Amino acid sequence: MSLPATSLRTLVIPRATALTNVALVTGGVIFLAALAQIAIPVPGSPVPVTGQTLGVLLLGTTYGASLGASTFALYLLAGVAGAPVFAQHSFGISKVTGATGGYLIGMLVATYFLGLIARKSLDREFLTALPSMLFASVITFSFGLLWLHQFMGKGWGWTIQAGLTPFIIGEILKIAIAGTSLPILWRFINRKNA
Repeated sequence: MSLPATSLRTLVIPRATALTNVALVTGGVIFLAALAQIAIPVPGSPVPVTGQTLGVLLLGTTYGASLGASTFALYLLAGVAGAPVFAQHSFGISKVTGATGGYLIGMLVATYFLGLIARKSLDREFLTALPSMLFASVITFSFGLLWLHQFMGKGWGWTIQAGLTPFIIGEILKIAIAGTSLPILWRFINRKNA
């Protein structure tokens, strides 16, 4: 029996109440904050390698477009308001308006689009999940690189070296983790509901 197009959240919690959604959003913000603490400084770059993009890949596909984007938006607001949720327990408006701001805004947009893609059931098969995850990473890095280039006022060569090249291997690993774990989870759910 094949399940209709839906996000994992709507399948697991079909009739979510406002309280359930608040709990999911709060849990998602905590999840993103925890992954942000997995941060590796990149020599010569103001942008660290973090686990946030893995959180985006998982939240966007499991929560869907609206709840996923709302969760990431609340995460950003919490950081701006002073909660130490960004990399290395940092916080403040400077994180969203500074060198890393484009990446954070890109992650918000990527979360929304991943939710839309998940609605089309593209997160259920390995061959469609990986391109979906790659698309989300392209969104994140497009915003990030454009912003970094403008903010730092340096050439594109420096921007690519400081804002993309050091992140490629980590992104491939994150895409592989999310792109393979979600189809396995869907297979388990489909078998359980058959």
